[in-house]
Amino acid sequence: MSGCPYFEKRHLLFKNKPPKTEDDEDASQAGVNNATKGGIIYGDYLQLNKILSSQVLQSELKSNKIHDEHLFIVTHQAYELWFKQILFELDSVREIFISGHVRDERNMLKVNTRIHRIVMIFRLLVDQFAVLETMTALDFFDFREYLSPASGFQSLQFRLLENKIGVPDTLRVPYNRRHYRDNFKGSDSELLLTTEQEPTLLKLVEEWLERTPGLEADGFNFWERLEINIFDGLNQEKEKIEKMPDTEEKEDMMAELVKQKEIFTSLFDDKRHDHLVSKGERRLSYKALQGALMIYFYREEPRFQVPFQLLTSLMDIDTLMTKWRYNHVCMVHRMIGSKAGTGGSSGYQYLRSTVSDRYKVFVDLFNLATFLVPRHWVPKLNPNVHTFLCFLASLRC
Repeated sequence: MSGCPYFEKRHLLFKNKPPKTEDDEDASQAGVNNATKGGIIYGDYLQLNKILSSQVLQSELKSNKIHDEHLFIVTHQAYELWFKQILFELDSVREIFISGHVRDERNMLKVNTRIHRIVMIFRLLVDQFAVLETMTALDFFDFREYLSPASGFQSLQFRLLENKIGVPDTLRVPYNRRHYRDNFKGSDSELLLTTEQEPTLLKLVEEWLERTPGLEADGFNFWERLEINIFDGLNQEKEKIEKMPDTEEKEDMMAELVKQKEIFTSLFDDKRHDHLVSKGERRLSYKALQGALMIYFYREEPRFQVPFQLLTSLMDIDTLMTKWRYNHVCMVHRMIGSKAGTGGSSGYQYLRSTVSDRYKVFVDLFNLATFLVPRHWVPKLNPNVHTFLCFLASLRC
């Protein structure tokens, strides 16, 4: 070791380090304990006496305390607390839209921040299953008999969350062939009915998209320009393919071009769109779809950067709710197999049926990728429109 200059230098650094003085030691203790002056303290502020005493083990009440029931209760209580926060953020966003304050672009940052917060909470909720899965099926079996007829389906907050985001009542999977609200009584059932009649986040976003600048027929008229450019582009592609030698590749390219033309013919057919809405295959109005696609194509314009972020976050919510449902399905299958649920449902079979696009609220935003085209097909913004959009963006400052 004596021949290693690095070791020797490092050793000298430690060796020559000046000793701590009394002043240095006192610096870490220079604060003042304000709690001694009175006022609210941490435990009282958070009402921890209520929260930490609310884990009542049914197995213990039956004189057969099962260790893992405590984890089961805490995990579900944590879910419900986060659902409460999501509803709090969601209600504030809906209020901004309902009050018309969203017309002030400065409020869009507030909307984006709160929607992004919901996204981050859902990420946490998806990951939280990993904690619950440290419990084995046998561990759960030990106390499962004490839970009946309680069931996760009875989570009022999750049903409220679905309603307020915009899960349509007509597309819900029946619960034991009954309407989902039949499983709730009194004020809970009334509250669910009220939220079904209130403007959903989907509806409010739809109305906002319909006001997208640039859709006006007497202005930039984005939709008509886009239709002309796309079909001109498809015709040019057809001419190129027709000049190719007759090969299998040419046939494949022509068949793909025909499919593309059918897709875009459907896109620009408002009656076809309304038919798909009536079947539940599309959710947004025809004009709102136009606004969403315009935001996608011009997302790099200052005016559309924040709206594009919002649309992306809305898809994130749908994605994470689907992942949450899927994780729940997998966990239930792992814990109880094909047994019936404690609330009386078919258990795994019922939950599996809820992991589908019928529970995706913003499915139209996902499908926008179907209609993406080469950038040079997108209508160019003329100087006047570009200046107008930049002016609108500057109003946020």
